Amino acid sequence: MNSLPRFSFHLARLELRCAGVMLAIVLCLLIFNIFTRAAAQAQYWVDEAAITAMVWMTFLAASACLQARSNIAMTLVQDLVPDFLQRLMSVVVDLLMLIFVSFFLVMVWKWFDLLGLYKNQWDIMAFSADTFNFIYEEPTQTLGIRKFWVWLILPVFSFTSVLHCLACLQTSVQVLLLNRKPTKQYETS
Repeated sequence: MNSLPRFSFHLARLELRCAGVMLAIVLCLLIFNIFTRAAAQAQYWVDEAAITAMVWMTFLAASACLQARSNIAMTLVQDLVPDFLQRLMSVVVDLLMLIFVSFFLVMVWKWFDLLGLYKNQWDIMAFSADTFNFIYEEPTQTLGIRKFWVWLILPVFSFTSVLHCLACLQTSVQVLLLNRKPTKQYETS
């Protein structure tokens, strides 16, 4: 019955580990950048690579925060109402978060437009001409790779966030229906 929250918990732990790897990459790239600039041999791709790793780290950690419910929240009203209303408000908040990240997932799906790419037989030039969507053609400034590789974190974030929000909603509904205080069984700390 709690398989989704358990899966969400383990997925969040994996996301935090990957975010830690991205942080280590950022640190290594910055140190490398310091040495190459000091030696008057600056490598300009390093800045873009560090920014990319930092963006990936941020999205991975933000998704894990949804699972842990550690995002910034205003709880002044929720703290003042009776237990039943607190539980009901948790369900409403989780439902609103699910709607928001689901909307974001739909937007990312439309942006990447895999069906349109398939319709154009995976021909990127034909896809761009047909849809005026240049997501698969636009290169990065210094890395020289196509930007969609960098932007792949957005579908990952969207999908994992939907899973985390579904798990949180399931837990909130169970807590509401069972008329009990929420447990801290699946925390990421």
